[in-house]
Amino acid sequence: MLDHLALQCADVDAAADFYIRVFAACGVREAMRFDHPEGTVVGLSGPDGFPKLWLGPMERPGDRPVHLALTAPSRQAVDDVFAAARSSGAEVLHEPRVWPEYHQGYYGAFFRDPDGNNVEAVHHTFPA
Repeated sequence: MLDHLALQCADVDAAADFYIRVFAACGVREAMRFDHPEGTVVGLSGPDGFPKLWLGPMERPGDRPVHLALTAPSRQAVDDVFAAARSSGAEVLHEPRVWPEYHQGYYGAFFRDPDGNNVEAVHHTFPA
């Protein structure tokens, strides 16, 4: 269960643009933006409008990247996210496929965001 996640970004505007453009098929959009003493902070949301992904300035350069998985509404949305990531020049880690080691209906694609984080779009289908 994910309530929210905050990422430290070298360029908050570039990161926000990346997530909004690449995850458009998942309904990701900018929900809020405000200035903080260290720099701009952007809250991104899905279709519900509630900010769950926060992008802010780097606190300590050189920190390790994180893994972030965002839920896609369909396998087609995973494919669309992957295509947008590839066209934006993102480093591809894993093309879209089923990952049976997680579960039979786990369909995901992995790539790096502008700050080197391992980002995933995933759709889950479960047998009835």
